[in-house]
Amino acid sequence: MSQSVPVFQEEVEPGRFLTMPEDGSGVVVLDPWLEPYKDALVKRYSNYKSWVKKINESAQGYEHFTRGYDYFGFNVQPDNSIIYREWAPNATSASLIGEFNNWNHDANPMQKDDFGVFHVTLPPNADGTPAIPHNSKVKISMSIPQSNERIDRLPAWITRVTQDLNVSPIYDAVFWNPPQKYVFKNPRPPKPASLRVYEAHVGISSQEPRVGTYKEFTANVLPRIAHLGYNTIQLMAIMEHAYYASFGYQVTSFFAASSRYGTPEDLMELIDTAHGMGITVLLDIVHSHACKNVLDGLNEFDGTDHCYFHEGGRGRHELWDSRLFNYGAFEPLRFLMSNLRFWMDKYQFDGFRFDGVTSMLYKHHGLSYGFSGGYHEYFNEGVDDEAVAYLMLANDFLKKTYPNVITIAEDVSGMPSLCRPVREGGIGFDYRLAMAIPDKWIKMLKEQEDHDWKMGDMVYVLTNRRHLEKNIAYAESHDQALVGDKTIAFWMMDKEMYTNMSDLTPLTPVVDRGIALHKMIRFITHSLGGEGYLNFEGNEFGHPEWLDFPRDGNNASFHYARRQWNVVDDKLLRYKYLNEWDRAMQIAESHYHWLSAPQAYVSRKHEGDKIIAFERAGVLFIFNFHPTQSFSDYGIGTHNPGEYRVILDSDDKKFLGHGRIDHSTSFFTTPGEYDGCGQHMKVYVPSRTVIALRRKDEITWTQDDMEVPYQYNSN
Repeated sequence: MSQSVPVFQEEVEPGRFLTMPEDGSGVVVLDPWLEPYKDALVKRYSNYKSWVKKINESAQGYEHFTRGYDYFGFNVQPDNSIIYREWAPNATSASLIGEFNNWNHDANPMQKDDFGVFHVTLPPNADGTPAIPHNSKVKISMSIPQSNERIDRLPAWITRVTQDLNVSPIYDAVFWNPPQKYVFKNPRPPKPASLRVYEAHVGISSQEPRVGTYKEFTANVLPRIAHLGYNTIQLMAIMEHAYYASFGYQVTSFFAASSRYGTPEDLMELIDTAHGMGITVLLDIVHSHACKNVLDGLNEFDGTDHCYFHEGGRGRHELWDSRLFNYGAFEPLRFLMSNLRFWMDKYQFDGFRFDGVTSMLYKHHGLSYGFSGGYHEYFNEGVDDEAVAYLMLANDFLKKTYPNVITIAEDVSGMPSLCRPVREGGIGFDYRLAMAIPDKWIKMLKEQEDHDWKMGDMVYVLTNRRHLEKNIAYAESHDQALVGDKTIAFWMMDKEMYTNMSDLTPLTPVVDRGIALHKMIRFITHSLGGEGYLNFEGNEFGHPEWLDFPRDGNNASFHYARRQWNVVDDKLLRYKYLNEWDRAMQIAESHYHWLSAPQAYVSRKHEGDKIIAFERAGVLFIFNFHPTQSFSDYGIGTHNPGEYRVILDSDDKKFLGHGRIDHSTSFFTTPGEYDGCGQHMKVYVPSRTVIALRRKDEITWTQDDMEVPYQYNSN
């Protein structure tokens, strides 16, 4: 290492410090395979640093640069005058119009400065009230030189837009200035060490065939999430989007919380209430692209195709039919980084799941590109250096401003250093979604009988992640719940979910298998697959149907755009057993903390016996995936001697198991090398069952401590 390059000490693991250069190549110290790409790492770090310098010199640093919403858009002054500013460099003239001035284009003309920003100040009314009434419609009207025509647009920084489907499918911008501001009552909870994420969509959270509301979610769904033991909620489809069926991924107004669920204050109350329950709330943020709508979106905002976006083909995502931001331009960067601060400050979100990160990282957007894991795929001309710099800036700003913030990247490419700190040369995320895991489960369920499942292959997919880069594992998310695919429960039980899920009917082989494997698949993903865990709402109890939003192809039906809580609340139906197992997993993790522990040591993956055994955080996990074979006195290795007891057992009757394991039994270790361990024990492992053991003197909780909310059928 050159002596001319300054260095710093980094604690990469508890108690383990490494010396790293300050030129952006620090990640090479962690992964020597990155050495051939050191120059590329230094270059991208230099690009990021040049942006930091520009922001410091031109915009007084992050603190000022990321408060664009205090300058642009509508800002009410202490005397109730209103200042409105909008960046529209191509426009030659502009005026503010709305219900307040009868849409008169001559009433409130705007002035343009040398930076392409139009502005106007509206003094208060004679009685001291703001000139624009609360909840009234507004627009900016501009003249453009290309055709000398006038165009009307929704303000880019507007914080409220509404839609009257009886009049027009187009959204209206609304001046939102309620007389009573929402006051948050609860502080943000501490940053969870073990992230247990409940992915949720407010609109589908009603069991009725309609759009649910923020208030209903607060009253009806938050208590369910807290009861299950999740400590984090990831809210989807919050940023306003014109097309409901886009799942929120075609954003039209980036600073507006979706009005279809209620008011901004209703969303604030939801987040505040979650905080009061000790639950962290993340926003599924969409900065990877934008809806191509013109009349109620950012597209062609000032009459050009390149106001906020790249011009021409680079500014269009052909598969998503959307527009792509110009991350290398000053004002779009201010817009996006201010957007992050807006959601953190105004709504008190605790962090973000960044959508479409793979699309951002590469100019080819990952389309038809099979990432093989070769490092050359991540450092070449196909990488979008401007987008990489934006993500580094975004993470750097968030971590410096909000020390407990959480950022998650939706990336399928496996970009090295994505989840390492920016000062090391990483991109700065805390976690990446382990997207290969759900794909693997669906592939196995579609293409193989479970007696053909390969234990080694399963373990490989669940443990194949970069050292010191955290993953969030999941068996299925919203992607697997969509129409055209099937949930894990549906793949295994299909039509019998409609006919044989009652305790009053015999337990069929199909339902018995489906429930047993549903519990095992989720638990091995939870315990082995990452440093965080994610579940999409309803899947915890094996939601009986897929998800399909109202659209032309289904006659605008809401039948599948809902969550059927009634089936899990019905004491006679078997969905309750899966729900209770999911709860047991979350509560157990909250006691034993395996998600925040180092990666598991896998001692056994036996193909013939279909046994997988591993240790993590002092818990010994034993999975028997064999369809028919139970094993008595089965040898299992462990590193820790002592007397062990069962803390979790999927075969318990409270989870619709067969009750084959006696929880009062102790398992004693015997010295001697076994499966690479210094100790071993003999264990009874029934077929299609997972048991988790803990040393008796270290047990703080077992599933027997759970209160049973239902009268379970003893048969």
